[in-house]
Amino acid sequence: MKNLPWRDFIALVASIGVVGLGLGATIPLTALRLDQRGIGTDIIGIITAVSALGILAVTPFVSRWVACHGARTCMIAAIIVGGLSTALMETTSDLFAWALLRFVFGACMGVLFTVGEAWVNHLAPGHARGRVVAMYTTAFTLFQLVGPALVAAVEDKMTWAFAAAGALFLLALPGMALIRGDAQSDDEDEAQAPWRMVLPQMPMIAMGAAFFALFDTLALSLLPLYAMRQGIATELALLSATVVLVGDTVLQFPFGWLADRYGRRRVHTGCGIAVCVLLPVLPFAAGTPWLWWTVLLMLGAAAGAIYMLSIVACGQRFTGARLVAASAILNASWGVTSSGGPLVTGVLMHSVGINALPAVMWCGAAAFAACAWWEYRRIP
Repeated sequence: MKNLPWRDFIALVASIGVVGLGLGATIPLTALRLDQRGIGTDIIGIITAVSALGILAVTPFVSRWVACHGARTCMIAAIIVGGLSTALMETTSDLFAWALLRFVFGACMGVLFTVGEAWVNHLAPGHARGRVVAMYTTAFTLFQLVGPALVAAVEDKMTWAFAAAGALFLLALPGMALIRGDAQSDDEDEAQAPWRMVLPQMPMIAMGAAFFALFDTLALSLLPLYAMRQGIATELALLSATVVLVGDTVLQFPFGWLADRYGRRRVHTGCGIAVCVLLPVLPFAAGTPWLWWTVLLMLGAAAGAIYMLSIVACGQRFTGARLVAASAILNASWGVTSSGGPLVTGVLMHSVGINALPAVMWCGAAAFAACAWWEYRRIP
């Protein structure tokens, strides 16, 4: 990775890591404050889903904004507005105002994710793209993991918790100032690329992002409940989502190395197949602790690699404005399934049974594997 511009890469990773820390602190803090006010879980779920709707709303405009104002300016603006929208939650208790602020926050996160993923692909040398993107996603997930622990440590000791969480985002600004380049090449012919030109070339990529968003939101929201219904003690059940995130965090670089060495499509498809094999084991693993933790760790690693390699695939196929548009579609796919997936799965678990959870996850992984097979047939 000698050709990697390390100063720009480290600054970008540090900035997006701080964003992950703020995001990881803001989400549980919002749910905790609403619960303390006696707000029902249905309203909490709606306000949480509004952030995903913000990501969807901003997707059609990101490529145009980057073309007009530049990637750095767009990210700096999103960091400032995202931090401000979080801090303003301290000033009101009105639920409609909170929903509006969360919508704005989600739109800012959509800009940051889209531009950040395009930027890291622009920086990455082609022969090391898997490892470079893996370091980027690992840093973000690691910082995001710290966020809930930070809330648990200081929430009862701090009066202005939302103001402090909003200030966390501003810590990303020095890193943005250190980056010298931009997310698009100076010699790029197209100033912007409509998503309609890009989407037909990335069904497998979009499905990979959609699956991981479904898996991630279900693991964080419903997996602990599933574990408790399977007879696992409450304390251990609550750790299940953490184990999934640990697998996602620590094993991304090995998958990136495998993709660089043996080919991205081969490893990408293999991860989808691995998830399809592991999920049917989940109901039987609950009675055996070592098997339960092992399956969750492997599921988190394979599912996280599907998303990471979807980002890699964007960098392999697109450059410049088309790369920004492809990253926007990636995040739109995330927004769709992360907002609707938990709602549908919760209804199915209530009406059909708790094993609807792994069944829905398996359907998502199977849809990704089917897209991969179709792409292999279409593009040898």
